[in-house]
Amino acid sequence: MKFEDSVIIGASAPELFRLSQDYDRRLEWDPFLRSAELLEGGREAQIGARAFCVAKSGWGMETEYVSFNPPRTTAVKMTRGPWFLESFAGSWRFEEVEPGRTKVSFGYHLRAWPKRLSWLLTPILTLVFAWDTRKRLLALKVAVEQRGIHTRHDL
Repeated sequence: MKFEDSVIIGASAPELFRLSQDYDRRLEWDPFLRSAELLEGGREAQIGARAFCVAKSGWGMETEYVSFNPPRTTAVKMTRGPWFLESFAGSWRFEEVEPGRTKVSFGYHLRAWPKRLSWLLTPILTLVFAWDTRKRLLALKVAVEQRGIHTRHDL
């Protein structure tokens, strides 16, 4: 099942792209996560890079970058995750609607496990992920616009 949400943030697409994909800074703004790290000594997100994130609920997910097109789009797919997910893929999109204002979208596709209950569990999980996605996008907006979080320009 697919879902997407978006928000307009008062910053440029390149700044927001960098901040959203910076694992050293992710916990500064993302209220969903307890930890976020690139694996295997990765220093930055890129195609093929793997990341491991743990939600505040304690559930962890390993993902691999399958697309990385700064400052417009990036996408990951789950390579290992919680028992109740058969599959998960997510993508970020950044569209500057006017100078200094960017539409930031996060979308995903997921399928619940076990397969025989997927028809019931997938819509429920989609609602939960939709709620968390909305909170994450709004937290990014607040962090940038009200708390003044800036991206590092040395990346």
